[in-house]
This record gives sequence, C-alpha cells and structure tokens, in this order.
Amino acid sequence: MVSNESSSSPIEVTNLREFFRDSVQHALRKQHVDVEDQTEHYVVNVLTTFARSEELYETTQDGPRLKPLAHMLVDAAEAKTSEQRNSALRRLGDVSLFIAGFFAQSFARKLIDIDYHIAMGGRAYGTLADTVRTHSTAEMFDELARKFQRLVDVLNEVAETAYVHSDKDVLRLYEIWMKTGSPRAYAILRRLGVAPVMAARTGH
Repeated sequence: MVSNESSSSPIEVTNLREFFRDSVQHALRKQHVDVEDQTEHYVVNVLTTFARSEELYETTQDGPRLKPLAHMLVDAAEAKTSEQRNSALRRLGDVSLFIAGFFAQSFARKLIDIDYHIAMGGRAYGTLADTVRTHSTAEMFDELARKFQRLVDVLNEVAETAYVHSDKDVLRLYEIWMKTGSPRAYAILRRLGVAPVMAARTGH
C-alpha cells in the first residue's frame, strides 16, 4: 500500500509499474522536468525493480547489505569485459538515483550525503553515454547524467507525496538546497515560509 497525496487513507496498488509510471509523470509535470519517453521509461523501471528489496540489497554473511558506491565503482574499474564494466556502472547509477530520490531525508548527519550520490550517479551514467554502442541508449544515459539532480527532485516528489515537513525537515531541506541547488527543495522551503539566501549557497 501507498498513501495518496489527497488523503491520509492508504490506497491499494494492484500494478506497481503503472503506479510508478503515473507518479513519475505527475512529478515530472509538477517539477517542470522534460525528459524523453525512453528516459522516463528507464526511471520507472528502476523504481519498479528496487521496490523489491532483494534487488537493491546484496546477500552477505551479515545479512542483506547495500554495497557502498565506492565499491561499485571499483567493480566497474576492475571489470574484465566491457559488458561487465557497463553493468557495474549502470547499477551504480541506478542505485545512486534510487537512494538519493527516496532517502534524501535519511542522509542527515551522515558522512556521505546526497550530493555524493548525485555526483557518483551522474558520472556513472555519463560514462555509460560515452561507451554504449547504441545511439538511442547513449542519448538516454546522457540525459540521465545531465538531468540527474532534477530527476532526484522528481523521485523526492514521488516518495514524499504524503509527507508532512517538521522543523527538523525544514533545516534538512535547506541543507539539501545548499549542497545541490535543488529547485524542488527551494520551492518547498518557499512554500513553508523560508526564504533561502543565494549568497549562502554561492559561498558554500
């Protein structure tokens, strides 16, 4: 079940892919982000895949764990074939996008923040755009790389449709805006009566 933006009552979701497709399309319009159909379809697939925790986490002796992004980058660098390298880069980009999009608030007071995930994911997709053979796929990864921050905003919108921001969250939103320049964080802050100061961010 997921919560509807207009109601506190849960709604039944019978088709997860359709739910994410509708949610992403709504968020894209609300955030004024234009992407190609192939890119939108790719993002929906990422959400649908990682909605199943076994696809996001890896099995270890200590139980399910999320592999650190730096280790994924090492996997790509040490890959023996171009296919293995591209697969590792793709997972790095996908995981970065999903985690930054759905768990932005949970990064507070952690050593690795949302801007790290945005940088790592954007670079992974950018590298893929330069190495994949299919022109249309290269264009898709290029768009994912160029618009990574905006797509994180889109996924934040999907994840927080029923979220009520506390004072603590306002401070976190301000921090996210300071680190990434997120237009969505800026808009929410203004809507909550907070006026972010651009000079503070440019001096960051």
